[in-house]
Amino acid sequence: MLNTLNSPQREAVKYLDGPLLVLAGAGSGKTRVITQKIAYLINEAGYSAKEIAAITFTNKAALEMQERVSKLMEGKSTKGLTVATFHSLGLQILRQECAYLGYKPQFSILDSSDSFKILSDVLATTDKQLLRKTQWQISNWKNGFINPDQAKATAEEDLTHAAAKVYQIYQQTLKAYQAVDFDDLIKLPVELFSNHAEALDKWQRKLQYLLIDEYQDTNACQYKLIKMLTGVRGQFTAVGDDDQAIYGWRGADVENLRQLTVDFSRLKVIKLEQNYRSTVRILRAANQVIANNPKLFEKKLWSDLGTGDMIQVSATMSEEHEAESVVMKLQAHKFEHRTTYKDYAILYRGNHQARIMEQYLRNQKIPYTISGGQSFFDKAEIKDIVSYLRLVANEDDDPAFIRAATTPKKGIGNTTLERLGEYASAHQISLFAAAFEGDFQRELGNRQLEDLLNFCQYINKLQSRATKDPAGELLQDLLNTIQYETYLYDSEEPRAAESKWGNVQEFIAWLTKKGEANTEFGNEAEGKTLLELTQMVSLISMLEGKENGEPDAVKLSTLHAAKGLEFGHVFLIGCEEGILPHRESIDNDQIEEERRLMYVGITRAQKSLNISWCKKRKRAGEMQMCEQSRFIGELPKDDVKHFGNPFNDPDQLLASKDFGKSKMASIRAMLNQPKP
Repeated sequence: MLNTLNSPQREAVKYLDGPLLVLAGAGSGKTRVITQKIAYLINEAGYSAKEIAAITFTNKAALEMQERVSKLMEGKSTKGLTVATFHSLGLQILRQECAYLGYKPQFSILDSSDSFKILSDVLATTDKQLLRKTQWQISNWKNGFINPDQAKATAEEDLTHAAAKVYQIYQQTLKAYQAVDFDDLIKLPVELFSNHAEALDKWQRKLQYLLIDEYQDTNACQYKLIKMLTGVRGQFTAVGDDDQAIYGWRGADVENLRQLTVDFSRLKVIKLEQNYRSTVRILRAANQVIANNPKLFEKKLWSDLGTGDMIQVSATMSEEHEAESVVMKLQAHKFEHRTTYKDYAILYRGNHQARIMEQYLRNQKIPYTISGGQSFFDKAEIKDIVSYLRLVANEDDDPAFIRAATTPKKGIGNTTLERLGEYASAHQISLFAAAFEGDFQRELGNRQLEDLLNFCQYINKLQSRATKDPAGELLQDLLNTIQYETYLYDSEEPRAAESKWGNVQEFIAWLTKKGEANTEFGNEAEGKTLLELTQMVSLISMLEGKENGEPDAVKLSTLHAAKGLEFGHVFLIGCEEGILPHRESIDNDQIEEERRLMYVGITRAQKSLNISWCKKRKRAGEMQMCEQSRFIGELPKDDVKHFGNPFNDPDQLLASKDFGKSKMASIRAMLNQPKP
């Protein structure tokens, strides 16, 4: 089994004498090392599958890992093996140990729009910018494992001090709702293990060996969780690449790599430098750009996939010109090389850069997919159905109560909800519980009370069925009872209603299938309870969309979202000062992370790389002159061909004209060939 690996990969798989850090350069086969090591631990090292956890950052990576392990194990049992994201591992821990923290097993997981709404109530404002800032600040505190009291004590500015107070009330509100937010899924297990030695001991015995993917993306809280779970034994393999640490803005700390060498004196470091993805020219460019950053660990990627095409750098007159030129080049290249659309990616620094690209691709009828677009689970119709599921799982989930009670309308008006809210707040109980209080019921008119109680009693009925009836059957009954299809057709244009109803049907079918599934892996999909399905949906919707096959379409993506992916041919657009590197990073002296983003962009390409920049760009309605990104200047001169830039030497300009002419001649020749 190990014969397919190169020497450092093999060493990484077989090393079991203590903590191990595998520095895996882009395209160096890190997933292969992790999956082979899981098989090795089970087949050769005497571990049982249930003692091993592989931790990733996305569902997609976890799914790919599961599939690869299944193939490697060929029919041998991997029952109990944990392959999960950090957040779903946190969820598994909380599910089992929630009593220690004063939560019931049916706690709800709030998404960012739910927590945004709570903050809006706490701050009594609709100022989106202030709310986003506060939400981001609280998230940062949680990722840094800072509680509200510590946040208050360390706040230096008035604004931060105010945010710390809001943080305290926000946490109390979550607790009252028996709810957690996304960051709590890591923070609460760390709190649990800090305060309850018996829970920590149980999980350390349960998970004897940890494998951590994309280690450079961990934040302070995730690092604490790993350290606690591995304990003094330090039986883990962390796989990461300091050159691809691009998530500093959301709390990831590349220093965690250095910290490993401090916290684990016996740490062994193995470097994977052979790249199986890109040509020599692309790797030379990546190495030369990243060499301008100070190094935590020295490494240099190499490949035996041939020298490859020259890297093309194009200076264009404007965004329109850039979009037109990218689309024309892409079409010509596809025609000439007989490739498919999914072989191409157009990558950029910020989402706003996609708009004009989309326009030009649509004009040419080129299919494309865009990452970072609206997730399936963010659609209003899916959130409507999920609000009922959340309420069935946890009737104290007030945000879910409000949505379910009013969608579709059931005669429960705003006045009823306001009075219910006031009563619930005064008596420190949930909206659902308040509805059954005699004192509150006496305040309401008979009609309003009847509508409210009908709704609450229906939820009670669903709860009693949720533990025994199959999820699919229950969901179908729910749709019929609330007449959701009729509601959609009454409130939407026919085509929109049809599309939304189609999404709901697809969602129900998917959930039904998940409810019946009994996967080998010890993850959320096991079992049939509606509670587990509901928590799984809350989590997936925050990590990313459903697992869909890859359509034949050009991929438009931000550089952040493209990490971990690879494409035959990459167009990297908008490489200008102020965009890549971003203006804020220039002002705040954070060029190193931007350079790592450029490195990530370059190393997505397997065979060809086109980089472009605009000489002028519209900013705030005015045309402004732009200068090319400093990173273009860092590329190796001999591997780059410049186009359309009068500032380059005349030889290059002549060469680029000749290059264009010869390209056109070869395409004409192909067109003139007699058909076979």
